[in-house]
Amino acid sequence: MTEEEIFIRANKKVKAKKGFFVHFGVFCATVLFLFTINFLTSPKFWWFLFPTLGWGIGIVAHYIGVFGISDPSVEDWENKELEKEMRKIKRQFFIEPESKNVPLPDDKLELKEFKKLRNEWEDKDFV
Repeated sequence: MTEEEIFIRANKKVKAKKGFFVHFGVFCATVLFLFTINFLTSPKFWWFLFPTLGWGIGIVAHYIGVFGISDPSVEDWENKELEKEMRKIKRQFFIEPESKNVPLPDDKLELKEFKKLRNEWEDKDFV
């Protein structure tokens, strides 16, 4: 997977998250509008709850589809999310190992290299 493909995937994920926030904003504005109309025209019967409940189920499903079950960041979230998604995709495809000393799964160590690494470990390092 190339750097460009990773960027495209991460960008798509960030746009999905941004789309959720737009959807949620429209939902809130519409619910407020419906509440106002309901309060002014027929305050004894709260009919605005029916469309709110139906649309609210859709909002929850959209949230879970985009974020999973987590708390979205607020400050400069678009750039942070883009970087996070790119790191995730790179780790998934082993493009950028977390540590320079850790070989990728496809790399093969010579026996002498393995012994050298093993000598750096101590028995107390093992659980």
